[in-house]
Parts: sequence; structure tokens; C-alpha cells
Amino acid sequence: MRNKLAIVLTAAGMLTAAAPVWAHHAFAAEFNEKAPLKLQGVVTKWELVNPHSWIHLDVKGPDGKITSWMVEGGSPNALFRNGFTKESLPEGTEIIVEGYQAKDGANRAVGANLTYAKDGKRLFMGGSAPGSNGDGK
Repeated sequence: MRNKLAIVLTAAGMLTAAAPVWAHHAFAAEFNEKAPLKLQGVVTKWELVNPHSWIHLDVKGPDGKITSWMVEGGSPNALFRNGFTKESLPEGTEIIVEGYQAKDGANRAVGANLTYAKDGKRLFMGGSAPGSNGDGK
């Protein structure tokens, strides 16, 4: 009887520990691989938070209208390993982000590559998008 109780408690503990993994989203759950996009705009905010970083970007459309976007990147650690520093994206920096739009059509994307408009320097976003050198393929 004692062995059965130990097995049940061990299994319950393992399931509880795995819950955060189940809660973590996958690329395909939120973003559309058939909706690639390329955004060019100005950084308004950069959030280095776990589990994903966020770049807030103002993009000027052909009509001159500004649209705000949120672009998900990899974890801060993944970005740092890919060449980013805490000073890489100050407010006002003009960048080009290649990635994939959110499935719900919102102005939200996951980034795969980032290019600085000023000098053409390119960095990988380290997230879940295909081609980002992260969890994607």
C-alpha cells in the first residue's frame, strides 16, 4: 500500500512540474507560417522579459498612416547569444523585421530576422519562428 501511495505522489509531482511546459505556446498555435511579413519601422519600446522579448514598432504604411506592431523575439538569453546587447534597440532605432503574423490578424508577429536600416547589420531573433535559430525549423 505504501509503495502505491509513493508511486501516485511521484506521478502527481511529475505532472505538476510539467504543467508550465504544457502552458507554453508553440509557434503554430499563435502564428501563421503561411503569412510571412516584412515590417520596417521605428522601435518605440523593447521589453527584455522571459519567456519572450517584445519589440514595439511603429510602421508607416504607403498612405503615411502609422500602425503600431508588437514583435515577439526569443528569450533575453537567446538574443544575447545571437549578438544582441541591452543597448541594441534604443527607442527611435529604425529596423526591418522578417517574421510571421498572428493567426488572429492582430498587429502582432513573431520575428525571425532583424536588420538595422542604417547599416544593414542582421541579427537572428532566436524565437519560435521558422528560420530564427530558435525552436523553429
